[in-house]
Amino acid sequence: MSKIVLIGANHAGIAAANTILDSYPENEVVIIDKNTNLSYLGCGTALWVGRHIDSYEHLFYTNKEAFEEKGARILMETTVESIDFDNKLIHATRANGEKFEESYDKVILATGSVPIAPNIKGTDLENVQFVKLFQDSQVADKALCDDSIKEVAVIGAGYIGVEMAEAVKRRGKNVRLFDAADTSLNTYYDPWFTEDMDNVLTENGIQTHYGEMVQSFEGKNGKVTDLTTDKGTYKTDLVIMAIGFAPNNSLGKDKLETFNNGAYLVNLKQETSLPDVYAVGDCATIYSNAIEDTTYIALATNAVRSGIVGGHNAAGTPLESIGVQGSNGISIFGYNMVSTGLNLAAAKEAGYEVKYTDFEDLQKPGFIEKNGNVKIRIVYDAKTRRVLGAQMASTEDISMGIHMFSLAIEEKITIDKLKLLDIFFLPHFNQPYNYITMAALSAE
Repeated sequence: MSKIVLIGANHAGIAAANTILDSYPENEVVIIDKNTNLSYLGCGTALWVGRHIDSYEHLFYTNKEAFEEKGARILMETTVESIDFDNKLIHATRANGEKFEESYDKVILATGSVPIAPNIKGTDLENVQFVKLFQDSQVADKALCDDSIKEVAVIGAGYIGVEMAEAVKRRGKNVRLFDAADTSLNTYYDPWFTEDMDNVLTENGIQTHYGEMVQSFEGKNGKVTDLTTDKGTYKTDLVIMAIGFAPNNSLGKDKLETFNNGAYLVNLKQETSLPDVYAVGDCATIYSNAIEDTTYIALATNAVRSGIVGGHNAAGTPLESIGVQGSNGISIFGYNMVSTGLNLAAAKEAGYEVKYTDFEDLQKPGFIEKNGNVKIRIVYDAKTRRVLGAQMASTEDISMGIHMFSLAIEEKITIDKLKLLDIFFLPHFNQPYNYITMAALSAE
């Protein structure tokens, strides 16, 4: 039996804890988290803030009591100050200021990520708001209930920024979306797709300010009033910061080997550079099957998978990760985009001689009503013809199709294997000449 301490109780930590408690109940499990709650689905913040859903309660999928029933000891509102890895001691402080030590046989770091805070003037002003924790969503929601707040700036046009821009617009506010890049969502999608999303945003009343770098926030009486970029100054009552996230490595960065962005470097068993120390989720690296190398991809799905792998290994069962593809998706004002693997820019940056094939058609035969257009791009290696990535977009729900491409990347399938893929046809669902096979058949 081992005493396993988990630091961090969100997606990765919860997956690791459940794995150990359900499969290895002989172990002593201690969970430490500085928050007042656990298991908050941050990806649902925009759904609640934008009133797609009526309340936030269901964004929590488990609680402290569920783990206590399984035999875990839970220490919430407890901050881990430092870890003595040599002597296997955790130094922590409770909410009341009481300091204590917690020993361990094995420790799993699941400390997640922290919002990137730019070093610019005015970020400490009232109504300059980050969105990460449940408490952040409460503050943002309360601000949007204030009728005096009319002009809202969202900084960062990645997934969270675009989702929050939609949410704020749905609350009846004027929204400006800023990004230094030339388009939205450029990390995951090529311009053929992002230009469509940009049109969706502007058609729904969001003012996009791409290619603009925020320089400062100005305020009056401690509250933000204006935003200045390299191209102009804009009246702003509320700023939502969504630039991105960095791995939270404060506990181990001086002792553990790290990746180029500071994430804990782990192997396929989620083991760090020190024995009996594991790292899972957004604070750790992950193996990409698309680039066939270690990288960093902060996604809740990856966090859960790494937590499962880390939990089994910490409990004594050797298990290796099969790697990930970084599959993801977004739905904004009814326009759906999904992708997996590498887009063109990422593939070229990874050193591939890359080709791609595009296809566009209706989802179903033309005689079917309520029938949306579908765009698909498959990115592949020009030399080996191995599929490296795929992107799809439609007002239809085409999300399940990306899972096939995720498996194709994992299994190193070539573009030619998809040309005569057995895909069923029924007018209710699709066309006899399916856009997946048609795209493959169009490949050079």
